[in-house]
Amino acid sequence: MKAGSKEFTQLIEGVLRLLVREQGRVGNLRITGRLVRAPPEGEAIVVGDVHGDLEGLVHVLGSSDFVGKALGGEDVLLVFLGDYGDRGFYSPEVYYVTLRLKEMFPEKVVLMRGNHEGPEDLLAQPHDLPSHLSRKFSGEWPKVYKKLRELFDHLQTAVLVEGQCIMLHGGVPSKASTIEDLAYAHEKHPQESHLEEILWSDPRENIKGTLFSPRGAGRLFGQDVTNRFLEMLHVKALIRGHEPSREGFKLNHQGRVLTIFSMKGPPYYNDQGAYLQLNLSEKIEDARQLIRRIRTF
Repeated sequence: MKAGSKEFTQLIEGVLRLLVREQGRVGNLRITGRLVRAPPEGEAIVVGDVHGDLEGLVHVLGSSDFVGKALGGEDVLLVFLGDYGDRGFYSPEVYYVTLRLKEMFPEKVVLMRGNHEGPEDLLAQPHDLPSHLSRKFSGEWPKVYKKLRELFDHLQTAVLVEGQCIMLHGGVPSKASTIEDLAYAHEKHPQESHLEEILWSDPRENIKGTLFSPRGAGRLFGQDVTNRFLEMLHVKALIRGHEPSREGFKLNHQGRVLTIFSMKGPPYYNDQGAYLQLNLSEKIEDARQLIRRIRTF
């Protein structure tokens, strides 16, 4: 990436303006608050945590041919589950690529919020994005970082594919009782725990309800919590990122939760990264049917 701080800041500002305007109908999507509703048709390419793994991101884009399909007018949606930077050397470059994609294809790219794009009171530690920006932009890095922080507050919270699945970064908001709790979790934070759990929580087997999370934020949640949430939304599966997996993916809660992680190598040292290539019109009963749609690298 040869962009200077001014060009990068202008890119962030342009995408921020796009996100601010994203309400109502945007192409085939319907957006309410920070909830994106996608119709069960076409293809979705779902990317988990990237964490500055530029090589992995380039592989995903090349292997999936997203740009070629989008330029060709195909019904394709590129969904990022959050956590673009931190942990990886090429964090600024990953933000640059993802923001350029959003700029080029605003109706076909969904940028979701991860815990590494969280609000100040929920931000992951260590948070090394400033050091990567400093390396890239020297004394201009605080201006770039300030604009990125503004952008984080406008990233989407969840994607709902009607009748099929819900996509979010971390976990189930265990106290959510309506779909509005999902759509407006950012406005209800910190008085209500929905956003914290969406960004930070993890599924666990053989527990009921929720337990304290060793991460220090969010909760560990059991299958009963997953089932209740999916039934409320009338969908069959939860697709999320947030947790490294040696194979790049894992299943929980009898196949109702699928985790996708798209970075490989240090500091997580998982053997493979993975992404999803979904046929959104394909009816599913749980996430086990999506295993054949996983692409590893």
